[in-house]
Amino acid sequence: MNIVLKRYIKNPILKPVKTHNWEEYVYNCAAIALDNKVHIVYRALSKDKVSRFGYASSSDGFNIDERLKKPIFVPKLETEKPMVKFNNSGVEDPRLTRIGNRIYMLYAGVNGRTGQSSMASIKVEDFLQKKWNWKRYGVLFPHIDDRNTALFPEKINGKYVLYTRFMPNIWVSYSRDLKNWSSPKIVMKPRKGMWDEYKVGIAGPPIKLNDFWLLIYHGVEQRKAGAIGRVYRLGFVLIDSKNPEKFLYRSKKPIFEPVKDYEKFGQVNNVVFSCSSIVLGKKLFVHYGGADTVIGIATADISKFF
Repeated sequence: MNIVLKRYIKNPILKPVKTHNWEEYVYNCAAIALDNKVHIVYRALSKDKVSRFGYASSSDGFNIDERLKKPIFVPKLETEKPMVKFNNSGVEDPRLTRIGNRIYMLYAGVNGRTGQSSMASIKVEDFLQKKWNWKRYGVLFPHIDDRNTALFPEKINGKYVLYTRFMPNIWVSYSRDLKNWSSPKIVMKPRKGMWDEYKVGIAGPPIKLNDFWLLIYHGVEQRKAGAIGRVYRLGFVLIDSKNPEKFLYRSKKPIFEPVKDYEKFGQVNNVVFSCSSIVLGKKLFVHYGGADTVIGIATADISKFF
């Protein structure tokens, strides 16, 4: 499959707001379509090196109609408080999944030393009314450094399913109650000599398409001699509808990579990093962070993945 995401001509769609003292950089956002709107929960890093989550929305998926002045989710757990001065801490890289009447948010809680996948949820009604009554579940896999975690939007074989990333692989875990998770198993590894040879991690939650799941993921190549930093790109996999451990197809080439200045130069150079993939009409929308500094959108016709 020769698929390339097309970036929105008016990117970036979100930049830091100077009057928001909690926003020095905005990037790595989740998105969910509800009530004829695309709701965006984005990571904002302030000058104090603490990440919080902000909110914006769009009626067409591209143009921002509303943006709140204050964060909607802030660090509270011990695992989200800084242990090392001047290192990043807080809540990072949210991913949203609706299951029934609740929206589950998977994110990384960071204390300056490690990142640990954590979960919170909120009623759909409260989310739409901007009543930020989050229920916090805490860390999913205690004492393990992991991130890039998201829930499947439905049970498979009677169990909830999530993907996570313990360096450098993507793993799967199962639960009957969203509290107790099985020992994770590796489902995807980096590929030696390819664009994703150093590490891999999922983007947004998997999307159901007929008899398979579509998953966008990021891959990072090894640092070459003389290169400054590593390059983050996006690819995709197709997964069996009834077996999240069975991968049917994996893109040999990336479908998106840093090209524009806002993707190549910023807080971290040469990065396109996504936490969100949604379908609107006949298009796949992939929200992504450019150079860990701003937020953009890239799209593709969903029919290309069949």
